[in-house]
Amino acid sequence: MTERLDQLVMSRRVLVAVGAGGVGKTTTAAALGLAAASRGRRVLCLTVDPARRLAEALGLERMSSQEQQLDPARCRSAGIAMTGSSTAMMLDTKRTFDEVILRYASSPEHARRLLSNKLYQYVSASLAGTQEYMAMEKLVSVQRDARFDLIVLDTPPTTNALDFLDAPHRLVEALDSPTMRWIVQAFQSTGRVSFNLLARSAGAVLRGIARITGAGFLESLSEFLSELNDLFGGFKERAREVESSLRSPDVAFILVSGTGPTSIQEVLFFEDRLAQSSMARGAFVVNRFHRQPPSANRSPSESDVASEISGKHLSLDAGAASRVIRAYADSTKLAALDALHVEALRRHLADEVPIVRIPELTTDVHDLGGLNAVADLLMTGGI
Repeated sequence: MTERLDQLVMSRRVLVAVGAGGVGKTTTAAALGLAAASRGRRVLCLTVDPARRLAEALGLERMSSQEQQLDPARCRSAGIAMTGSSTAMMLDTKRTFDEVILRYASSPEHARRLLSNKLYQYVSASLAGTQEYMAMEKLVSVQRDARFDLIVLDTPPTTNALDFLDAPHRLVEALDSPTMRWIVQAFQSTGRVSFNLLARSAGAVLRGIARITGAGFLESLSEFLSELNDLFGGFKERAREVESSLRSPDVAFILVSGTGPTSIQEVLFFEDRLAQSSMARGAFVVNRFHRQPPSANRSPSESDVASEISGKHLSLDAGAASRVIRAYADSTKLAALDALHVEALRRHLADEVPIVRIPELTTDVHDLGGLNAVADLLMTGGI
């Protein structure tokens, strides 16, 4: 039997919000966390690079890599009976990577050398895929924290949502690549880059790089790769653990999209990948859904609009009525298109996954009251 979104919020250990950038994924994740906390659960909302307005909506001066609990008094003043607790935390990619190094290094000395390596200090925050992997690393770490009943993870903004699922495998693959192995081999025998140990062509390439970048860069690179290679077994083991945790029955993915066909196609592509990977598709959230305007079966006439304007004692120019009629027609067409796109989504899913439609709001979510309104819509099935 398919579980509703409100049932998932109250029963699962982890909810992972996924989707393209700009579709309201972070706001959805925060609203789900607030919904669970207001209904008695102890929630950790782990987010990545949130907009400042989201921190303000949660009553926080700014999001931080330190845990910050929502003030119950502030919640009460916004009309929210907080019977549980809500803690917000922003992912710190480098700090999480440092924790991984300290955990898996074969000795404190190995860890110290790697953490002080200049190349590591850059790579740990900027290497492609690092943010996605560390989001998963942090999730596995906090999943064992008994202080929380529910962890809501807002996945990193990415042009390709598959990066998130592939991150553990790609990181292990990179560490085990032939390029990594022959550079490490050249360094480990003497502690310096030995061109003689490499194939003639490879040695020539590295000599050319050294002339451009300086030998110091190659030494830093080789030392970095050699020390990182020391952690390979730990990374490989952890990657398997990360992938396994995503298939746990305690985990559900919340797929967030807009109403446009491109946005829906992208999230459907991700949904197919989840199904292939035996990962639980919990629910679809379709944000900014346009409702049909009142009396959409009959377009208003200029006399209808003029009468309405007159009844409200408004003073508008002569062309106002025709502009109102055009706006009404545009909103009707937009609502019909949104309904068509969501119906196509429903047919694809064959009612296997619930769809929650959240209407286009008149303003951005900028305070706890607005976030709570979204939370209530999510928990009651949307519109």
